[in-house]
Amino acid sequence: MTTPPDRVDSREDLAAFVRSLRRSHAEDGSSWENADLPSFLAALAAWIDDADGWYRNTGRELPPDGDWTFFARALQAATVYE
Repeated sequence: MTTPPDRVDSREDLAAFVRSLRRSHAEDGSSWENADLPSFLAALAAWIDDADGWYRNTGRELPPDGDWTFFARALQAATVYE
């Protein structure tokens, strides 16, 4: 089972969350709507573009202090990191 995103409060939690997504995909990737990398990255970009709408529609505020650079660096590093 994937860790709920609302429980990610640290770098360690984020790494554990990503590992739980990987396990979820390995166990039942066919149930994912965006099961291949190109679809997943396209959906990720689309969600980021509309994040303010998602937050508004769920009665939440987009965190103003998110570290977008850290997330971008993590995604970029994963293209070459062992």
